[in-house]
Amino acid sequence: MKAVAADDDGNVVARARVPHEVRVPAPEQFEHDAAAAWRDGPRRALGELGDLDIRGVSVAAMVPSLAAVDADGIPQSPGLLYGDERGRTGEQASGNDDASGGFLGFVRWLAETSGDAHGYWPAQAVANHALSGEAVIDTTTAALANPLFDWVGWDEALAADLGVTTAQLPRLVPTGWEAGRVGGDGPALASGCIDAMAEQLVAGADQSGDVLVLLGTTLIVWVVTDEPSEVPGYVSIPHTASGNYLVGGPSNAGGLFRDWASRLFAPAGERALDPGRIPVWAPYPRGERVPLNDSSRRAELVGLDLTHDSAALVRAADEASAFVVKRAVDAAVEHGGASPRRVVASGGGTRVEAWVQAVADVTGMPVDCALVPEGGALGSAWLARIAAGLEEPTAMTEGRRWARTGRRVEPRAAWATAVAERYERFLTLS
Repeated sequence: MKAVAADDDGNVVARARVPHEVRVPAPEQFEHDAAAAWRDGPRRALGELGDLDIRGVSVAAMVPSLAAVDADGIPQSPGLLYGDERGRTGEQASGNDDASGGFLGFVRWLAETSGDAHGYWPAQAVANHALSGEAVIDTTTAALANPLFDWVGWDEALAADLGVTTAQLPRLVPTGWEAGRVGGDGPALASGCIDAMAEQLVAGADQSGDVLVLLGTTLIVWVVTDEPSEVPGYVSIPHTASGNYLVGGPSNAGGLFRDWASRLFAPAGERALDPGRIPVWAPYPRGERVPLNDSSRRAELVGLDLTHDSAALVRAADEASAFVVKRAVDAAVEHGGASPRRVVASGGGTRVEAWVQAVADVTGMPVDCALVPEGGALGSAWLARIAAGLEEPTAMTEGRRWARTGRRVEPRAAWATAVAERYERFLTLS
């Protein structure tokens, strides 16, 4: 749980971080302790920001997620997260998410295993209730539950088919609107948002030719284009910046994969790496999302020899994540006529210099790292301003005025030929 407090100009005046565990009880299960992460974490993080004149608060979280809660809003089940196999039950299992499973499957599984629950709430609703007593989610988050959410409200017939009632689902409020008050009579609480969308609002990747790369637990790549296009295996959606479009989507080759690989192969000192002597990962210890949409994929590491040490294996993990970025960019160029010129990177991974450097080396483009790594939290602060009446209700996309570059990382010519050869091997391996 990461929290920031931002002033009128987007300057961060306080920040807090509350760690919690990501649990993987089985290879295709992925969950949080929802009471610790979704309920207690937001309240603690807000408190740790200190004694500030807070005008508005907003929460963002990954999607899809779901937990069964009691009448006090306390989770009584694990907090199921995207890609968990327990979302792959029933005809409506995937909802509008990828083939790894989604919200509707989570509802069905929890209804079958926690049938006496008071409610079934995503992370945003659990957090909002903890902060204000209001079990609310925003309509952007609810869109991931389509067709259970039919763009007007919850579908009663489909809810019944899943084994729940619409009264057990959170109240719906448009994104950026006030949904309650913190503590009942404190600062305005916005309805919440998807973390990736909040991050996008303040990243500044708004021009055709930008490539937005979110280096979080999930790796998310969006190639910005000025024309709509359909790219096989990828998602194509309108940009929040009017007139532009996004091509790309989420990948499991993000921080979850990189941290796992780093734990296996902790770097051995600062030995200089030979650009020509790096193995190749297929970065799929828990399957892959776009463009493969195959939860059965598993990780492979190939090309090992006796000259490789742990530093080379971690560099290979960084390159694998960067190869996923390049694959999305190449697909957008091939099918949509995009002309990428730079990467805009946000998320906690921007603090990891080796990871950012690999993205630059592999794509051959400079990487502009956001000044504030907690982009999802900063974007939430912008939505909080709207809910608090400090910005016009239509000003959601004006969060771009808070976008600032912290540093630029350039690609290294000495690595170009070697990474190009490994990229071809990656494509074959994947």
